[in-house]
Formats: sequence, structure tokens, C-alpha cells
Amino acid sequence: MPRLVCLLLALSAAPVFAEDWPGWRGPRRDGTTDASAYPTEWNEKKNTKWKRPISGTGYSSPVVVAGKVFLTTCVETADDDKAPAKRMLLCLDRKTGEQLWARECLAAPLEPKHKLNSYASSTPVADGERIYVTFHDRPALRIYCYDLAGKKLWDTSPGEFHSVHGFCSSPLIFKDLLIVNGDQDPKKDGKAYIVAFDKFTGKEKWRIDRANRLRSYCPPLLIAVDGQPQMVLTGSKTVCAFDPATGESIWTVKGPTEQFVASPVFQIVEGKLPALLGFPCGAIAVLRWTQPTVFLTAGFPDRWVMAIDPRGRDDVTKTRILWSKKNDGGYVPSPVVDKGLGYVITDEGIYSVWDLLTGRTYCKERVKGHQTGSPVVAGEHLYITNDEGETIVIKTGGLFDVVAKNNLKEKCYSSPAFSDGDIFLRGEKHLFCIGVGK
Repeated sequence: MPRLVCLLLALSAAPVFAEDWPGWRGPRRDGTTDASAYPTEWNEKKNTKWKRPISGTGYSSPVVVAGKVFLTTCVETADDDKAPAKRMLLCLDRKTGEQLWARECLAAPLEPKHKLNSYASSTPVADGERIYVTFHDRPALRIYCYDLAGKKLWDTSPGEFHSVHGFCSSPLIFKDLLIVNGDQDPKKDGKAYIVAFDKFTGKEKWRIDRANRLRSYCPPLLIAVDGQPQMVLTGSKTVCAFDPATGESIWTVKGPTEQFVASPVFQIVEGKLPALLGFPCGAIAVLRWTQPTVFLTAGFPDRWVMAIDPRGRDDVTKTRILWSKKNDGGYVPSPVVDKGLGYVITDEGIYSVWDLLTGRTYCKERVKGHQTGSPVVAGEHLYITNDEGETIVIKTGGLFDVVAKNNLKEKCYSSPAFSDGDIFLRGEKHLFCIGVGK
């Protein structure tokens, strides 16, 4: 066989890795990766490429871009809540885990927060040349832009931020804009906002005044519906979509609850329906159509699972909800969708699989441990990591088909990053790189 043909066959049989993991929940912000050849088993001796200690604490997820891994962390002063604590951006070499640089974004006293939150919970976002981070510099929210070599390019503040549970929402990049969710507790001035900045200069481009002044924690999700971009956001007692270029409102669903933590996800699902054709001969055909679907779980005080058709305008509460079910969703972990199915893990460890078109539940099982991080679908496998650092790998589909169980032997409250065959897991004290081979 000619050498060129052999090479082409070898390349076609090899796994394809093309994506970085540039922000919260990956390149599509939905917990999916376009590659499939990721390890399903690991321990201290098997498939652990490296393990590196991380200074400080934080629940933000790793970001992988341009051969580097980025993390935010908070280095506290021992036993003194009023002393300045350093909010840091760290950069590591993705191949070795060696720390390349560290930048102190700010030093400020610790802010109030929920016991399940951290002082560095907002995951950074990168565009391939710059990386953006957000921290709470009480009373202000602050945004920082660095190049990948660690040079600070600009910093700015959209205004004050007040929440008894702290801050965690991650920014969104849309073209030349950086968008930040500032949903927060009501104060005398009543301010709550979503703001877009020029990502090159930090100059404000547009601002949304949120009608319901109530804290939420959700990063925006960017989707495309009939070729038009939408920015979908849960929070402020609503599920809403905006034009990310202008901040103009597109549609709104009231409720289904007050507060949201889990991020929504999106998929265009193919529907199928048998139909009789050529009456009276009774020939059978299959009618096919596509259904854009926003899938979400929420929240507090009520738990919900819901699917929304995002093709409406204005108030679509009574017209565009495909289906919903109360008392069956998670609060903190975000869902993930794949091939017309929605995968949900609740904080208490209840795993379920949902048909996105009908709301049918295919399975419901309990997995071990409390859940804070969000799951990832890679190829035919779903990865779920609990707070104790134990990852259960399940084959995708409607069955509870467990492939493997793995233990970091370290607590883990963040969501993993998947890139080029490697899984990056942030433990309580270390960053782990899980991958096959050297």
C-alpha cells in the first residue's frame, strides 16, 4: 500500500482533538466536547499525567487555551477575615503543570458568601489572545483583562454588587464584546444589571436594567436560532433571551422560580412522526422537523425541569414552554444535552435522563455523594464528579450503564475541563491532568 494511503488511513482512524476549553463549560458553554477519546479510568498510577499544588482556594473551573491552563484563586490571610486577601490569576503549562506566572488582581477583605461558595468561583474566559476574570471587590464588581503572557491590559467596574451569598457568574465573549451578569440583591438604589464591554478597551457598550432585583448566579448562554444569535439567561425570577449585540430583549418566560444557579443548555433536536400518505392505500411515511430547545433546571425555592422553544417574542410564558415538571430538577449542577436527551444530576445525587421533546424520563438513579460541579459529555460517555472527588463515568443513552468509577482522593467543587484528550480536574488543593500516555 502506498505510504500516503497508509498515512491517510491512520489519520482517519485516529481521534480528532481540535478544541480548547476557553471558558465556563467549554467552547459552547454547554458541557460538551467534540472529541471522544478521553480516558474513562484513572488513579494515582494510571492515566494521571501530572498533579500540581494550587495556592489558595477557589471553585472556579480550569480554562485551557493556547497550551496553557488558567485558574483563579483566593489566598487568604490566616485567621483574619478583615485582612486583605489576594485574588489571583494563575497560568500553568498544560503539558507539565508547571506554573508559568501568577498575577495578583486585587487584595481586599473577604466578602460575605454562602458556605458552598468560594471567594474565587467565577471561571475565566479567553478568546485565544486575552483572558478575562471577575472578582468581587466589595462593594464593587471588578473585571480584569490580561494577555496570555500575564500583562494586564485593562480593568474596570460595572458598578456595585451586593449578594449575601457572594459572586460566581462567569463572563461571556460575543464577537468584540465581554458580557457580565450583575443580578444582585436589592439595595436603596435598586441597581441590578447586565453589562457589555468592548473586550479590547473595557469601554461600556450597552447596559440592561434588570426589572426584578434579585440575586442569581448564572453565566449567560449564547445560542443561534434561525441564524440569529440569542443570549439566554436564567435569573431575576425569569428565563430571558437578549440580542447579545445590543442588549435588546427578545423573549421572556416568567418564573418558574425565584433564584437560579444552574446554567441552561441548548440543542436543536430532530423530531420524527409517522404519518399516513396516499389515502386510501395507507402508505406510511416519517415526517421530520427540527425543534430548537433550551433545557434548564432550577432552582429556589422550587425545583424545576423545563424545556423552552426559543423562537418566540416578548412574553412567551403561555406559548413557548414545551414541557415542565416541578420538584424534579437540580439547583447548583448544570444539566447537559446530547442527541435529544437531557442529563440532570441534582445536588443530592439523583441522576435522570429526559427526552427533550416530550419530557419523558428514561431513567432515574441515585449516585454517590453531594454534587456541586456540572457534568460533561465526551463522545459516548457522561462524566459526573461529586464533592468528594469521585467521578462516575456513564454510557450516554436512556440506561444507567456505569462504565467506571474513579477517585481523586481529594475534595472537588468545580467542573472539569476537557481538551485534546486530557481532563483537567481542580481538587481542593491540587490541579490534576488526566490523560492517556505521556
